[in-house]
Amino acid sequence: MTFRITFLGTGGGRHTTMFQVRSTGGMLIEHDGKFLHMDPGPGALTQMHKIHYDPASTDSVMISHCHPDHYSDAECVIEGMTYGGWKRRGSLYGSKTVIEGEGGLGPCISKYHRELPTKCMAFKPGDVLDVDGMRVDIHKALHSDPTNVGFTFHTSHGNVSYVSDTSFTEEIAKQYIGSRVLILPVTTPRGNRIDYHTCTDDAVLFANIVKPELTVFVHLGVVLIRAGPEKEAAYVEEETGVRTIAARDRMVLDVGEELEISDAPCFDDEWIPRSSV
Repeated sequence: MTFRITFLGTGGGRHTTMFQVRSTGGMLIEHDGKFLHMDPGPGALTQMHKIHYDPASTDSVMISHCHPDHYSDAECVIEGMTYGGWKRRGSLYGSKTVIEGEGGLGPCISKYHRELPTKCMAFKPGDVLDVDGMRVDIHKALHSDPTNVGFTFHTSHGNVSYVSDTSFTEEIAKQYIGSRVLILPVTTPRGNRIDYHTCTDDAVLFANIVKPELTVFVHLGVVLIRAGPEKEAAYVEEETGVRTIAARDRMVLDVGEELEISDAPCFDDEWIPRSSV
């Protein structure tokens, strides 16, 4: 049973996004022959082209909240999933601000694009979804978009969780106990805690509560990138005893009997996918 994550972007936050210091393209998750695009922000389309991934292969799109680094390429991904809008297919999942709009945020997906997939659903904490045969649990987050959520993906080789943007609390961290892999947005380094996001100090607290086999840093902010993501990850590993890495753009994580890390092949040619002709 396949569960593979390709990190189309490992940056996050306003400045990393504006300057594309790292791509902010989200994650492409392959599970048993199906493809889920998680949080397709700026850079998603470029990175898919670089690895020769055809957006028409996408079966579902999932968006955690209504901030541009998590959604701005989503409408184009939806058009790819639906063969340029010519065929209704696939599913779209998002928080309330993403799908309906609330409190001045969103909706960030137009009515036209919400009607292209065969299924469009707003989720909330506590929901349990069946996403193309995979169970996905929706968790509470504490963020400036109050409808933001985190996720646990149930795989045949253990649970993989993506926390999404949040402040740290024990309550939020305990939702992820039992995760084999913890994908954690770490925006700032040690000693630099900001509202609604986690820093390296928070990553230590998360890992000590969840005790995963592997913690993966994503959503890297400019200040953390300047401080050195690998150095910050090494600090968390030393403090917690949990294997910890900082993801890199186009990194691939295969979740099987072992956790295998590699890099997706990258191409610079003028590739045109077959679905476009």
